This record gives sequence, C-alpha cells and structure tokens, in this order.
Amino acid sequence: MRIRDTAWTPAARTDPDRDLPARAAAVADLMRGRNTTILTGAGISTPSGIPDYRGPDSPARTPMTFQQFVGDPGFRRHYWARNHLGWRHMEAARPNAAHALLADWERRGLVSGVITQNVDLLHLKAGSRRLVDLHGTYAVVTCLDCGLRQSRWALHEELDRLNPGFAERVATRGAIEVAPDADAVLTDTSDFRMVDCRRCSGVLKPDIVYFGENVPAHRVAEANDLVDGSDLVVVVGSSLTVRSGYRFVRRAVTTGTPVVVINRGHTRAHAEATLTIDGDCVDVLALVDNAL
Repeated sequence: MRIRDTAWTPAARTDPDRDLPARAAAVADLMRGRNTTILTGAGISTPSGIPDYRGPDSPARTPMTFQQFVGDPGFRRHYWARNHLGWRHMEAARPNAAHALLADWERRGLVSGVITQNVDLLHLKAGSRRLVDLHGTYAVVTCLDCGLRQSRWALHEELDRLNPGFAERVATRGAIEVAPDADAVLTDTSDFRMVDCRRCSGVLKPDIVYFGENVPAHRVAEANDLVDGSDLVVVVGSSLTVRSGYRFVRRAVTTGTPVVVINRGHTRAHAEATLTIDGDCVDVLALVDNAL
C-alpha cells in the first residue's frame, strides 16, 4: 500500500557533501563487477521541472487519497480539473542528464533495471528498457468498474469538448502552480465537467497509485525480482518516506545486499545504507559516470 508513514519524516535540509568526487568514486567502485538495480524518486525529476512532495525546498502539499477520490464526486471533479491542466506539463517535460545516464548505464550493462516511484515516464523517454513504474504513469486512464483502459490523450480531447475555454479562464485568475502526480494547484473547479467511462459509465481514474491504494501485486513482484537478482541497490532522489519504495531497501538490507543512497537531504535509509551522498542527482551521477 502507498501510504504516508507517520513514524518517519524527512529531516530539514542538510549541507551537501563537500567531498563529492571521492564519494562518487566510491559509488563507482561499488558498481564495478556488480549487478546494480536503481530505485528512483521525485528528486531525479525536479531538474526536469516536475516538483516533489518532500524535498528540502518543497512547499507543504496534501495529495488526494484513494478514499477521497472514490468516495466523493466533488473530490473527483476537483482532481480531474487540476489534472486537465497539470498532465500537459508532465507530458511536455523532458528527461534530464540523470535519466539519460541511467539509460546509458543499462545499455552498457552497468545497470540491470530501474524501479521508479515517479509517474512521469521520464525514464522511458530517456531510453530505459527494464523499468518498473511502481506507482503507474500519467499516460493511462482506467475505469474502476469495468477495467477499460484508454490513453490520457484520448480523454483530454473529451474533456476539452466538455470544458471549452477552461484553461484560458483559469489562466485569467492568476498563475497556475503545477503539483506532483500530474495535477495543478487550483481552487475554484466548480464549473468543470467530468467524463465517465464510455463503455459502462463507471468511474475513471488515472493509472496512478494514490495514497491509501495498493500497488499492483505484479509490479511489486517484478521489482522484487530486480532487487533479488542484484548485488547492489542505488537509491536516487528519494527520501523513502513512502513504504512502497522503502520496502525494496529493506529487502536488500535483510539479504546483505549493499545499498547506496544519493539524495538532497536525509532519508529514511541513511542508517542502513552502505554509502550515502547528499547532493544533486544530476551532479552526483555525472561524477559517478566519470569515475566509471
């Protein structure tokens, strides 16, 4: 289940490591001759313009829960109005150098695969091939009643027809703040019209695992296979606050597999990691690549 854990919260921002080249070289030493799995979080995508929930400079945000979405039509309307604007920002985002390096390492046989907690498809756009989208992606919409799946592009056309000029009206009310998980921060969404499933008139939901919702078992199993087949797990850009990602660190640690953590700020796995680096994902991975 993807839940917020009240037992641990990220610490305040710390000063980045001063000896980054030496620590990056130590990561490269650990990777040599090992089968490495990468676990990524929102911190790898912030340089691409996609904000996170828990970074040291991030504003406080309260994401919608699964229970709110399925239990209240008003919450659903509010979400779809935000998503109607926010998903286009995510679709327009492009991979940064960190995504590109991980895809290149996979092609070179240095990385066996990527488990990502992000829904932004940036690893896929960068060229990663063995990829577990743990929390789904913004690009698919599913009917909760009959299971029909459709692309977000197709739904966008329907919502545009039902809500002509909505984006322009919102823009006149002030700047639009884009939030994580393919939505935007809006206040007044009362005039937005939703769409139901075209096959059964059921409830449509993005193929994104909400807080309070279970991660599909087949994705967990695929991620477990990657971790179990690895000699090293490298966490990139995640505070690991959410248990659905942290469980793979725990799985590695309990079997004696080394864990490296690269993140801006303290993480839940710092006490368990073999090596930690406090720094920007793009900068650190570039230094690791140079050392390799």
